[in-house]
Amino acid sequence: MTPETSANNPELANLLCDLAYTCAKTAGALLMTRPPAFELTTKSTAIDFATQMDEAAEKLIVDSILATRPDDGIIAEEGAARTSKSGITWVIDPLDGTVNYFYGLPGWNVSIAARDQHGVIAGVVYAPTTDSLWRATRAGGAFLNDLPIRANFGVALDRALLGTGFAYDVADRTEQIAMTSYLLPRIRDIRRTGAAAVDLCNVAMGALDGYFETGLKEWDWAAGGLIATEAGAQITHLGSGERKLTIAAGPGLFDALTSALAASA
Repeated sequence: MTPETSANNPELANLLCDLAYTCAKTAGALLMTRPPAFELTTKSTAIDFATQMDEAAEKLIVDSILATRPDDGIIAEEGAARTSKSGITWVIDPLDGTVNYFYGLPGWNVSIAARDQHGVIAGVVYAPTTDSLWRATRAGGAFLNDLPIRANFGVALDRALLGTGFAYDVADRTEQIAMTSYLLPRIRDIRRTGAAAVDLCNVAMGALDGYFETGLKEWDWAAGGLIATEAGAQITHLGSGERKLTIAAGPGLFDALTSALAASA
């Protein structure tokens, strides 16, 4: 096993996190310069779209990573793909929360993670509109704007503030509505911010007690999931295929939330 692919390599993790940090900040600055008009490309459904800014941010990030680490792999939401020769693969959402971005709402972000055969080793989520940059390395802790963060522990289900999101395929929303309807009388409240990566970071910093959503892709949760885990939260992906259920919460709430979601099915 080489140093690049060993499970415990804080030097590599920090190097990858620093590169993700630089790329996220640069892409965030690009995205803050909103175009006078949007060019929309339809994706999975008529209400799921990308803009020219999603594509420009992805190109900037990928080009920057490969200029420094040309043997790394790439998996990115807008289509960039490359097999890794180094053992490191980057998982990139150049603009998580495109609908928020399109409408001028906060919460959209740049999400960049690097993984090896053991899982995600470094992750950065940057939300420029709130000046929030979350980062984590495997076994290195989680931080918001360089201050350590911690998930909420021991929250009872009936006192929990939860985050969630809804699918672009309206047929999948029936299942999501059923889960939400079951939970609402049993919890404090629900928030829907429109960006999965920030939702996971909000769990990491205690701004949410827990989070659940079906249908996330790897680029939605890779960076935010590591940040939440390093902040002490638990995270799981239940089921298979494109409708897997992602659950994240602090210890104590995690089991109760998982059980409640199972009961809602």
